[in-house]
Amino acid sequence: MDESSRNKMRLTIFSRLMIGYLAMFILVMVVAVYVILMLRQLNAGTHHILTIDNRIIDYEEKLTDSILSQMRYERKYVITKDTVLYDQFLSAKEDFNKFLSEALLIADTSEKKASLNKVKAYHERFQSLIDRQIEQVRGNQTYSKRGDGQEIERVADGILEELKKLETLSRHDIQDRMNGLKEAGATAGQFAIIMSIIALVLVIAISLLITRSIAKPLTILRDRTKEISKGVFDGDLNLPAPPEVSDLMVAFNSMCGKLKMVDKMKSDFFSSMSHELRTPLTSIKEGISLLQDGVGGTITEKQKRLLAILSEESKRLIDLVNSLLDLSKMEAGMMTYAFERGGIAPLIGRATTEITPLIEAKKIALQKKIDERLPVIRMDREKILQVLRNLIGNAVKFTPERGAVTVSARLVNREVEVSVSDTGPGITKENLTTIFEKFHQASLTNSERIKGTGLGLAIVRHVITAHGGRVWAESEPGHGSSFIFVLPV
Repeated sequence: MDESSRNKMRLTIFSRLMIGYLAMFILVMVVAVYVILMLRQLNAGTHHILTIDNRIIDYEEKLTDSILSQMRYERKYVITKDTVLYDQFLSAKEDFNKFLSEALLIADTSEKKASLNKVKAYHERFQSLIDRQIEQVRGNQTYSKRGDGQEIERVADGILEELKKLETLSRHDIQDRMNGLKEAGATAGQFAIIMSIIALVLVIAISLLITRSIAKPLTILRDRTKEISKGVFDGDLNLPAPPEVSDLMVAFNSMCGKLKMVDKMKSDFFSSMSHELRTPLTSIKEGISLLQDGVGGTITEKQKRLLAILSEESKRLIDLVNSLLDLSKMEAGMMTYAFERGGIAPLIGRATTEITPLIEAKKIALQKKIDERLPVIRMDREKILQVLRNLIGNAVKFTPERGAVTVSARLVNREVEVSVSDTGPGITKENLTTIFEKFHQASLTNSERIKGTGLGLAIVRHVITAHGGRVWAESEPGHGSSFIFVLPV
């Protein structure tokens, strides 16, 4: 399966985001539906208590008041034979029957219905006894007050007991429903907490996965872009990523390939040019030397000055050509090194001695701080001497007259650290990471631009890296610079 087919199978950034949002939405909807169902259950339970259980208790109280009123009016009527009292008795009776019928309609359990039916049966018996008693009173007939009265009271007590039982059943149902609502509320709360935690974990996990799938390749692309800015054109990126980022990687790899090809063409050009220039430049320099020695005849003072300038410029061109050739070999991995064990202190002494005339001409104070306990290290003496010449020469070159240059060497964490510091104009922060690139010269602060090839520090970096060491610069504009390299012991 080719790369384009794999890209088509991978989800795009938009698709990944939509799937993540959809998963979060579904989770939120599940929690919302559950909460709605629990609220409906709570509402149903509360509605049942208000519309049935509380009403049955209310009807129980009304029925109790009604039966007591009937007994009271009946007794008063039997004694006074007042028809108004009998009418009130009948009104209480109608209310009782009305309340009983309504209570039977809303009774929700068989126990409640059975209790109400018993109340109805007792009331029918109670009513028949009352009717018989009233007929006897109206007909001026004798009746047994003791026997009929006791029977009426017994039946009334039966009604009151059943109504009390009905109240107990209703209150028990209310309590059960309240407990059920409480448990449902607690369960809903626990479920909501658990689902919230799960939702939070899933949201974080999905966000991290989506972000990581996008950010990781972009971070690698960013790092590789920084490497390109340093001249490293390795374009072998092939990471699992969304199609948009994968396409960017393909373009990035193609760009790196073309940059590498251009860089190689440039290196080949400089190498070829350097080879072609070194021989004629050497011939020109030798010819100038012969003219200075008077081989071509007597020369005037003016001609001597011109020949001296030509000789100096020829030497500078030859040094540039040699630097280009060395750098080309280093970049191609063809530079040979003659490693041997030795001390670095003598090399520092030799490099500082060679530059003494320039130091004295600029009245620069040179200070050396060499640790006497420095161990021997494995190195190519000539290449390390070239590094020291370059760093010390740059320090002297950029240090103003009557300035100071300090060369120090010490043992730090089983590494020999060499530092060359000056009191020059310093280097800006943005140039500290690029000054070791070829053809790069830092913009100096409060200083005129000094001529250079921009190859010295690039060669320094290659040499120190080939020795397994590191090199870097530290500086603040206006406070001088320090170039430091370390070599393993």
